[in-house]
Amino acid sequence: MSTDPNTDPILAAYRKSIDNIDAALIHMLAERFRITQAVGEYKAKTAMPPADPGREHKQIMRLRALAEEADLDPEFSEKFIRFVIDEVIRHHNIARSGG
Repeated sequence: MSTDPNTDPILAAYRKSIDNIDAALIHMLAERFRITQAVGEYKAKTAMPPADPGREHKQIMRLRALAEEADLDPEFSEKFIRFVIDEVIRHHNIARSGG
């Protein structure tokens, strides 16, 4: 017997939790980007390069280890943080060009 996914209370509770987590992720990413924007502006003022490959590598390795500890696919975590890092560098380049 199939239950209607639009009225199933157990599914609704799971979905509510997912929605709350998604909202928290968005707020955390927004805060992260506010901070990295300040970093980009600082780097532009002090003529530092927008990217820091050594720091990026350390972060990726640290987050892969955290993912493994949390039973999350480290490949997924690396793809995610690489996407975030690439976006941060893009913003740093915009700050550097005055845009």
